[in-house]
Amino acid sequence: MNQTDLMGKRVVIALGGNALGDDPKEQRSHIADSAKFIAKMIKEGINVVITHGNGPQVGIINQAFEVAHDDDPAHVPFMPLQDCNAMSQGYIGAQLTCALMNQLHEFDIMRSVVDVVTHVVVDDDDPAFKDLEKPIGAFMTKDEAEKLSKAEGVPVKEDSGRGWRRVVASPRPQHILEIDQIRDLMDEGYIVVACGGAGIPVVENDDLYTEVEAVIDKDLTSSILAWKLRADFLVILTAVNKVCLNFNTPEQKEIDTMTVHEAHEYMEQGQFAPGSMLPKVQACVEFVEAHPGGRALIASLEHAAEALHGEGGTLITA
Repeated sequence: MNQTDLMGKRVVIALGGNALGDDPKEQRSHIADSAKFIAKMIKEGINVVITHGNGPQVGIINQAFEVAHDDDPAHVPFMPLQDCNAMSQGYIGAQLTCALMNQLHEFDIMRSVVDVVTHVVVDDDDPAFKDLEKPIGAFMTKDEAEKLSKAEGVPVKEDSGRGWRRVVASPRPQHILEIDQIRDLMDEGYIVVACGGAGIPVVENDDLYTEVEAVIDKDLTSSILAWKLRADFLVILTAVNKVCLNFNTPEQKEIDTMTVHEAHEYMEQGQFAPGSMLPKVQACVEFVEAHPGGRALIASLEHAAEALHGEGGTLITA
């Protein structure tokens, strides 16, 4: 696909929270690097909505408040997870917006960036509220995790061979409350940052919304966002340039393209690790099934612009 073909296309880009670093200084550096690669795609003339994860960040914020509250409850109030979620959405979005504006200026791209604080409706009967599985916060050793769990009663699990982390509820996203505002801004040519951390989870009862203690998977929210926007591409950025079969074995094989039917077969074979590649493939499949005219890409940040031209990444189609 050449540059003319990309002009005016709608693209939802999902940036992982783990790619943003483990502390504020590292995060600013990683966000600045991410903005450079995203700006390369924007330079192609596409209309972009950018989502981002917040798993490490929301966990760090939540743990910091818990430690401070336990140490000095009279002066440091308890901070619910949903409010920590909102904080992470705000400060990550602010840093990403600033970094993108700087890159657009450097590339002489006359477009503006806007960050939309976003709420996402979940089902209050979702079984995920009982089966906690979403990893958040920093990685720990098994001993550190067991000590934390014993001392604080915090549930922990091993996360895809990368270490141990705290786990919280992760209900499936149902609806994005600000979808109309996001669509209007995109139609007006703004670069939109939205659904940060997959959105602040809320439940709806009697036409009233209540924030709940949970963290949604950003890839699944991005899939709904891309479908509702009738995006031409959903681009999920990850640490590897292509999806692989038999990952991390001598039989490892990169996948250039796969249909949703093939993706279902690979998922049934257990080819993709839960909490790692599996939710990314699931999100892409759900997007293409809901919007067969769209295409999904899984690629590394460094090769994302090339992947839109068919020169990298894994393409998922109907």
